[in-house]
Amino acid sequence: MSEQTITEDESVPDGKRRDFLYIATAATGAVATGAAIWPLVDSMNPSAEVVAVDKVEVDVSGLERGSRLTLKWHGRPIFIDHRTDKEIELARADDNNPDLRDPATDASRVQNPEWLVVIGVCTHLGCIPLGQEMGEPRGQWGGWFCPCHGSVYDTAGRIRKGPAPENLWLPPYKFTSDTTIKIG
Repeated sequence: MSEQTITEDESVPDGKRRDFLYIATAATGAVATGAAIWPLVDSMNPSAEVVAVDKVEVDVSGLERGSRLTLKWHGRPIFIDHRTDKEIELARADDNNPDLRDPATDASRVQNPEWLVVIGVCTHLGCIPLGQEMGEPRGQWGGWFCPCHGSVYDTAGRIRKGPAPENLWLPPYKFTSDTTIKIG
């Protein structure tokens, strides 16, 4: 039998080499994971068309009292309601109603009493309530009705009945003139 000689370099494991391999493997894995996840993260950014319509100006001079207008902002419907004196009166009459689920006065929800501007998405599950078009059901408070689960909103966009937990949300908006509304 021949005897094999072992040199001192071969008998002692090289710790530095092993550490380098661990670090290189971990770094390669991190880069590969980042490269795989980046498209998912990047897809969550708003599209170019959404960024382009960050602010929308709408001329409401042709909208008669009692009429409603729907437009799109950030991919969501915006309801603009040119309210009648009766609708304003109904909204203000319920300002101190203790049964309001999400208490808010009419004055806190509008910048001009004739105009109500809300995001037209039910706060329950994100459905689009009915009531924007003539002949659609508006519920017993004359606002909007979500047929999916029965949420009913009043003429100030406040939740009155059904499972929705909050009033219709208000978008950021301001009047740039008596008849022009800038949303965003």
